Amino acid sequence: MKLTDIYCYLKKDIAVIEQELEQNIGTDHPVLKEASSHLLKAGGKRIRPVFVLLAGQFGRYDMNEIRHVAVPLELIHMASLVHDDVIDDADLRRGKKTIKTKWNNRVAMYTGDYMFARAVELASHCSETAVHEVLSDAMVEMCIGEVEQLRDQYVWSQHLKNYLRRIKRKTALLIAVSCKLGALAGKTDPVTNRQLSLFGYRVGMAFQITDDILDFVGTEKELGKPAGGDLKQGNVTLPALYAMEKDPSLKERIARAAAAGEEGMMHEVITEIRESGGIAFSKKIADRYLAKAKEALEPLEDIRAKHALNQIADYIGSRKF
Repeated sequence: MKLTDIYCYLKKDIAVIEQELEQNIGTDHPVLKEASSHLLKAGGKRIRPVFVLLAGQFGRYDMNEIRHVAVPLELIHMASLVHDDVIDDADLRRGKKTIKTKWNNRVAMYTGDYMFARAVELASHCSETAVHEVLSDAMVEMCIGEVEQLRDQYVWSQHLKNYLRRIKRKTALLIAVSCKLGALAGKTDPVTNRQLSLFGYRVGMAFQITDDILDFVGTEKELGKPAGGDLKQGNVTLPALYAMEKDPSLKERIARAAAAGEEGMMHEVITEIRESGGIAFSKKIADRYLAKAKEALEPLEDIRAKHALNQIADYIGSRKF
């Protein structure tokens, strides 16, 4: 089953979000407009707006309110991707040239800033005042997460706690916020809001851990970017953490390969990580998060959106790209 099959009944509302995204990245500045459109046309799963739509269905589903949350969240996500590509010096995203490659770092940073600013402006139209506080707190935490990722680059001796905190800020937070803000826009009761937020956080953690697994086992065609990119950029993820814990001498070999920038050496350490049991260990951790995510949904009303959220959790646990 494709991800989009799970929530195909929301096709009309997703089309509204897509149209709003296209309209709201419009600007009189030709370079900003072209760069923003380039990223939008590269596509994406739009999973954050989908979580907003599904969470909103547990309350009073008003598309006029929902769109004032869903569109800003996707713009924030898109802005963070543009900034990530500058930090990671990434040439490709989803198989397309990144903005920093197609133009330059300066254009990329201004494009990301522009999208952040548009997101804040659009969110101001939402009548639920708590939305603004949640959204601004999330943006602060995401920025801290980016700085922490920079700080931890090429630091091969890391603790699991550092990794989990980093992916919480990098990925899980915005997915949790998507569920929370969808629930707020739908004016759900506090218990429903809390359970949906918990679901989003746990699914978000599993989503990022799965991403980190795929970085080692996926192909460039599947990933839309070179495999093993995280390690080459000095980012320590869960499979590598496990492998280095099992064989401490691996740290030195990874450090040498990263410093040399030699593909053959890097391929050898990536193979060692794959064969260390780190992939299976990481999959087990991701599956635990997904099981806990499903537990968070159990007290909620048995509606179509609940079934869709459970199916999305299953999809995340089995996805190949």
